[in-house]
Parts: sequence; C-alpha cells; structure tokens
Amino acid sequence: MNIKNPIPGTVVSIVFLLWVMTWMIFISCGTDRLSQGSTYSEDPAENRKARISRVLLTQKPILLLDIKAEDQEAVLAQDLVVNDPRMQEYYFEKGTDKPMLSEVFSVSPMRPSDQAKGGATCQGKGCYRVEIYHYSTNSMIMALVNTEQKKLMDLSFYRGFQPDLPPHLGELAVWIATHDSTVILEYGGKAPDKNQVRMPTTKTALNRTKCQRSQHLCVAPTFVRENKALWVIVDLTDLKIAGLKWTEVGTTGMAVTERLVQNEKMMECYCEKENKHEQDGWNFSYSLTRSDGLKLSDIRFRDQPLFEDIRMVDWHVSYSTTDGFGYSDAIGCPEYSQAAVVAIEPPYFEPILNGSDTLGFRFVQKYFSEGWPTPCSYNYQQHFEFYRDGSFRPVVGSLGRGCGNDGTYRPVTRIALAGREHSFESLQEGSWKAWEREAWQLEDDLTEYEEGKYFARILSKDKPWLRIEAAKGQFGDGGRGDRAYYYITRRHRDRNEGETDLPTVGPCCNTDHRQGPEKFIESGPEPIRDTELVLWYVPQLKNDNTPGSEYCWAESVLENGVYVAKVYPCFSGPKFHLSQP
Repeated sequence: MNIKNPIPGTVVSIVFLLWVMTWMIFISCGTDRLSQGSTYSEDPAENRKARISRVLLTQKPILLLDIKAEDQEAVLAQDLVVNDPRMQEYYFEKGTDKPMLSEVFSVSPMRPSDQAKGGATCQGKGCYRVEIYHYSTNSMIMALVNTEQKKLMDLSFYRGFQPDLPPHLGELAVWIATHDSTVILEYGGKAPDKNQVRMPTTKTALNRTKCQRSQHLCVAPTFVRENKALWVIVDLTDLKIAGLKWTEVGTTGMAVTERLVQNEKMMECYCEKENKHEQDGWNFSYSLTRSDGLKLSDIRFRDQPLFEDIRMVDWHVSYSTTDGFGYSDAIGCPEYSQAAVVAIEPPYFEPILNGSDTLGFRFVQKYFSEGWPTPCSYNYQQHFEFYRDGSFRPVVGSLGRGCGNDGTYRPVTRIALAGREHSFESLQEGSWKAWEREAWQLEDDLTEYEEGKYFARILSKDKPWLRIEAAKGQFGDGGRGDRAYYYITRRHRDRNEGETDLPTVGPCCNTDHRQGPEKFIESGPEPIRDTELVLWYVPQLKNDNTPGSEYCWAESVLENGVYVAKVYPCFSGPKFHLSQP
C-alpha cells in the first residue's frame, strides 16, 4: 500500500469539505446575489432554470435585480424590502412551507405619482419604489422605501397584477424566440433577427394556454417580414414558447424621422415634479407618470373642485376575437419605466377654436414608439379639453399604426371625482335612477340618452352636478363612437385601487367587460350612494386600413421626395357638462 505524501490529499479533502460547507451555508441562508450575472451555459434559459432551482433552496426564494454596486441607495432599498419580516408570508405557502418564487422587477426613485393622498408618504432623495412579481400567485408586491431612515414605508399586494418587465427578461424572451426550432421553421427556415424585434417587454395573452387572461407572465416579441408580423408568445413563467401568430400589417413603409429623445429634460421637468397651470377660469396640477400617462390632479373651475385626479391607466390592444392575443401597453416617462410607448416631447397648450371664436384650450401630450409609423410601432395621444363654459373632456387616441390591421383598442381611463358625497345615475325607462352599488355598464343599441346624448349624471350635495355626454362621433375629431364600458367604484383612500401609478390593471385581449376595473367590484359590490366615487371609462376603437375608410391607422408616404406620416386617428372620451340641481 502506497502511503507516501498523505498531506496533499488531506489538504485537498479539507479544502473541498470547506467549500461544500460554505456553499451549503449560502444556499440555506442567503439570497441569490452570488449567482447574479454568473454564466454556466450558453443557453440563458437553462441558466435561469438553474438559478431558480438554487434560490428556491434559500430562506428567501426571491430573485434579486442586478443593480450596479455604485448605486448604493437602490441596493439598500432592495435589501430593506426583501429582508423585511412582512415579506415572509409571500416566501412560503401557508400550511406546507413550500417556497413561492418571486422576483424584483424594478427599483426606482419615487415620483409624485407614486404617492397617494392620505397614504404612506416619503420625501427626499432616499425615497424608492420597489416592484416585485410573485410568480406563484401571478401578482404584484409594491413597496415604498425610505433609505435615509432605513425603513419600509408601505407594502401592498395586488392579486392578478403584473409589474412592467425589466429589460433582462425582454432579452431572455427574444433569445427564446430566436432560438426555437418551431419559430425558425415558421419564419422560413431562418432565425428572426434579434435586432429587428418589436415590443419584447410588452405583456400579452393567448387563449387556450397558460397565458390566457395573463395567468402566466407572457410577452410577445414580434418580427415583421414583408407585409406580415410574426408574434412569438413567450411564457416567461415556464420559459418556453406558448404559441405563434401571424398578423397582416399592410405595406411596410419607412420611419418618418429620427426623433430626439430628450430624456433628461422630460424627467426633470415633468416626471420628477408637479407643475401647475391656470387659464380661462381653470386651474390644475400635472405630472408625467411612469406608466399611467399624463396625470392631472386637483382640477378646479372657478375655484370649484371637480376632479381629484385623472390618469390613463392602460392601453389594451387585441388582434383576435378568438385566439385572444395582443398587447397590454403602458404610456409614460422615458426612464425608470418599461412603458412600451413613451413621452419624448413636452406637453403643450393650444386654443380650441370655432372659426374666429376661442372656446377654451387643449392640453396635449404625445407618446411614440421607435420607428413609427412602420408596422408594430405605436403613437398614442392624450389631450384634455377645457371650455370656458365649464365643460371638460378627457381624450385619448391612437394615431396608428400598430401590429395588425384587425385590432381593437380599449384604453382604460380612471377619473376620481372631487368631493365626498356623490351619487351616480343613468336613464332607465325614461327616468334617472341612482345606482345603489358598484357596477359596470356597456353603451350599446339599448342605452338610453337624455336629449339623445347624455348617458349618465353625477349628483353632489356640495358641488354642481355633472352630466356625461357620450362620444358618438359628434366632437369633430374624426371619432366614430366609443361604445364604451364604464364602471363606478367606491373610492377608498386607504386602499391603492389606482390611487398611485400602477402597472397594467387588466389583460390585453378580453372582448367583454373584464378590462381590469371589474377587479375592484367582483369581490363584493359596495354601496355607493352619497360616497366618494371613481369612474373608469373604456371605449372600444376598431382599426381599419381599408383605403378610403382608414381609422386608428397610419402610413408613411412619399411627398416631395421625402417620407411623411399620413395619420388616421381614432380619438375617444366622454364630455362632462356642469349642471345645476
């Protein structure tokens, strides 16, 4: 028996044993920080599966966001949240102690739109918002953190909500899409060019799969080829392809111009602070949000408060009534946001004219996606119309072109009324009847209108009444009628039912009333007589590229030797009129 030089082997064994013990301590006590950015394979999907397997063995089964070490405040904000005792109930299933997977999607400085009146507040540079996706329940956890005080200010759970995706998950989805053999075969035997992808981080759905009604986290990297677009539905929960769909996008043109993204100015002047405006008897505050568009708050006419705040929550875009696929878009600030379509130009004011008469003014904000108006590019617009007679209209519209010629747009607008004692009434059999509980209704052929145009009215004990005029194509902006869903919910200042900037509240592709606001009703409709109220408004806008009847559409056409955009917008929105009792 050879027993020469026993020490080197012993040393190796000891070193190995120490390494194993260190690793076991790490997986039993730590989070997944060590493996962040590590590469074990050329297949990032397999790397992610291995990383998930490791983190599920820890006491905190949550994937951390990879934050640059020099951004110490953001690192601290993330650590404060994941280590807070309140997170424990989201880490393990009650009764079984089985791990439930979560992932930090974003850590960003708080903005004015992130704080609700009457809720937890935070002021200063140390205020952060942390968004976490809870895979097990398909839900979002949102935390507000004060790093200067090293304190978690607020922690909220939103069942059925999905945060906006971080860039690395969009990159993963593109990798899965471009390396899948079925996709390559469908695309003509050649892998799609990852550099030509559109909408890689925009959430989607697909009927008859786990992506239906967004039960899993799904996105749709889209690739344009000639006059068609291939949608690759990627399930980021199961890390596989859920389905493929083609849409017709019309003749492919050219991008009109390269717009300069003035991010720094937009962030500093409109996203990170509130501005005020006063004109024609109106005054209000405004700021850009991360994903709820341009938010107006404290809207008053002749010092009479009418609306506490108005925001554009979602753009739901569906391209099939049977397969249920499309996009849940968000619009907002150009940074610290995964909004699919961002504001790259400041908002502006313009007069509302009737011939030589000035009726009021319009406040406009535009949002573009790169490459518009080529296929799978979007251009949305918000504008608010303020009239000298006290009437008011919040307007949202699509300026095309989108990712198909058979799309239906369903934008979701949240309108919180000022005041604490309101009642909502609609016409029923020729008489106004008050709604007793939270509910929704669809404008259709059976809807009754006062004077042929007013579909509802809002009564208040201490303010003028408001009559709501339906959009039927009479506003001179090319609209063809909204046929909208509208919802009335009771406002709770101690619950965040849209009080702060939220990600998409509903799936992209439901063709019925399930657009998101119903989530605040279905748990049990509450009484709404003489209470604080919120009106949610969801029009239905069908696009068309038929020559001569284009709608929600855009083309790039040659004029005088250069490409220009030819736009066929679809604008929507009700009009509010003051009315005395």
